[in-house]
Amino acid sequence: MTVYFIGAGPGDPELITVKGQRLIRQCPVILYAGSLVPTAVLEGHRAEQVVNSAELHLEQIIELLAAADARGQDVARVHSGDPSLYGAIGEQIRCLRERGIAFEIIPGVTATAACAALLGAELTLPGVSQTVILTRYADKSPMPEGEALHDLARHGATMAIHLGVQHLARIVGELLPHYGEDCPIAVIHKASWPDQDWVVGTLADIEARVAAKGFRRTALILVGRVLDTDAFGESALYRAGHAHLYRQ
Repeated sequence: MTVYFIGAGPGDPELITVKGQRLIRQCPVILYAGSLVPTAVLEGHRAEQVVNSAELHLEQIIELLAAADARGQDVARVHSGDPSLYGAIGEQIRCLRERGIAFEIIPGVTATAACAALLGAELTLPGVSQTVILTRYADKSPMPEGEALHDLARHGATMAIHLGVQHLARIVGELLPHYGEDCPIAVIHKASWPDQDWVVGTLADIEARVAAKGFRRTALILVGRVLDTDAFGESALYRAGHAHLYRQ
């Protein structure tokens, strides 16, 4: 018996790996995070038990996983995006290890990747930014030392900020000294969902633009010069005259 932590992707039910989809259709037990995973992701399943874990607390979830283990039934534990990023799987894995229950993580498409695709952007451009920082805004729980937004902003790298749209004014205030008023920023609401929406602006005007849209939650913030520039170098990989293993 194995508990499979499956990344369902950012919302579009087709943005799931072949392996993840196969396991969902094969496992006799499914626990899915219904607050962020659309039921269309479960299409074609033959499970005997399907539970929306949004209604449960951790102990209840673990008891369901343990009961499936006792019956010898594999479990598809379905999370949104990629489960290794803000998926709250660490605490579940800790409990499974304590009980000796086998598990496996199946990666998924991240919300950051879906947002970049929606914007038609590459997040790493030569000479502009070669680093992407994925973080969240400190709200209900503090950030570890050195990971406060103003500390990360000093790098000037492309940044994806989760769980922050409600604190946009504070975020802009912490980014401005390091990125400048003219730095491009985008706020994407429910990327890849049927009702997806987004707004693009600069640090100087993004608050007004987001207020006009009325975004309150389920939005990701992308900031960085890569979002609006053609002033970047060409990669060495495809440059004529650059030899490598596959091209002499």
